[in-house]
Amino acid sequence: MSPTPDRPENSDVAHEGRGRFAESVAEGRLQVVLLAAAAFWLVMLFAADLAPVVALLGLIATATAAICVLPTGAKVAQSRPVDRSPPRRWPDTGMKLLLDGMEEPAFLTDADGTLRYQNAAAAAEFGPARIGDPLAFRLRVPEILDAVQRAGRGESLPPVRFVERGTGGERHFVVRCSPLRLPRPEPKRRPDFVLLRFRDESDAVRLDRMRSDFIANASHELRTPLASLTGFIETLLGPARRDEANRERFLTIMLEQARRMGRLIDDLMSLSRHEMKAHLRPTGAVDLAEILPAVADMLTPVAEARQSIITIGSGLADAPITGDRDELMQVFTNLVENAVKYGREGGHVTLELEDETGDDGRPGFRASVSDDGPGIPAEHLPRLTERFYRVDAARSREQRGTGLGLAIVKHIINRHQGRLVIRSEVGAGTTVNVWLPKRSDLTGSEMTKKTEAAVANAINA
Repeated sequence: MSPTPDRPENSDVAHEGRGRFAESVAEGRLQVVLLAAAAFWLVMLFAADLAPVVALLGLIATATAAICVLPTGAKVAQSRPVDRSPPRRWPDTGMKLLLDGMEEPAFLTDADGTLRYQNAAAAAEFGPARIGDPLAFRLRVPEILDAVQRAGRGESLPPVRFVERGTGGERHFVVRCSPLRLPRPEPKRRPDFVLLRFRDESDAVRLDRMRSDFIANASHELRTPLASLTGFIETLLGPARRDEANRERFLTIMLEQARRMGRLIDDLMSLSRHEMKAHLRPTGAVDLAEILPAVADMLTPVAEARQSIITIGSGLADAPITGDRDELMQVFTNLVENAVKYGREGGHVTLELEDETGDDGRPGFRASVSDDGPGIPAEHLPRLTERFYRVDAARSREQRGTGLGLAIVKHIINRHQGRLVIRSEVGAGTTVNVWLPKRSDLTGSEMTKKTEAAVANAINA
């Protein structure tokens, strides 16, 4: 903390503690009283034949009494304009502890905008500031500085919103400036301090944008097949009413568009269900070593249609986790189907399962789905799990994709406290890794069929 010339109230104490004697002398009242007393004792000296020593002692006593009982200048000159600007004060230990206990960033300034204190959250968010410097040295936001000046005049202000743009993206803050007055008997026009509280609403703003984008994208995805259906129906009712040659072709296209709308609605409903259950942790016992072969068998016909081969690497015999079997089947079905459809025709899709310790030190399992397809450019990888995001929109629609598959996968894995990592290299293929924490105990009501059968056989034996 740097030394500051206006450190606590030395100048204020000197001003407020000025004695009655100095005030009386400055205003001429003491001189008048002393002259009157001197005249009185002179008259008494000559008229009443008082001894000179007695007259001198009387004059001294009268002067001393006058100095002690004269009213202060503040009582006499109340009609004069008074400077009601608060002296420059500093927060005490209690105020500092209160600010440090706040989770949100907070600054404390005086009425002129000079920084008096910042809590730890403010230092972490905006960097350490030098106490005693103007707040403008740290926060160069005109709206905030204007609000501080107005609050320093005692005005009540609505919250101020501002956006901070940096290398990490946009940060949206709501700032509240509150004037603070210390309890004092004398009236004050200006507050002693101004408290600035910052609330980060970046997540709320991002969520609102996601909702808006979701509604816009869903409307667009539904509007396209709906417009196609409407156009073909109008054609069949109009010019092609008796066109037997094209009727069947039109009806086939209409059926495909209707099915596309159905798939989209199904995925929207599925995504909504997973979002509603995002805070509920699954409790069932699932064996990943059983799920991967089941998914491979189910999608073998799809792979054969593209002359592709699905293989399972030599991995673990058992991989017990806590999860929802149906949801995990949906996850790996989506990943393997994507590898088959968007990989190389006649290519290879490989499934592997291995032990792996998580970033937080928890034991778990890593299931990977790899293909040898064309790969995905690096700039698309961070956005693959966004709703309706497609690397190649035309190819996605050709493969009957809705753009919601990986968004659903991400929500399911998050609910299982897992991690999804996608790695890809153009020309070398794509690998999707799913890490899930290991289940440490198994209860009888949550065992998979395989475990239940093993227990039953042991009991019968």
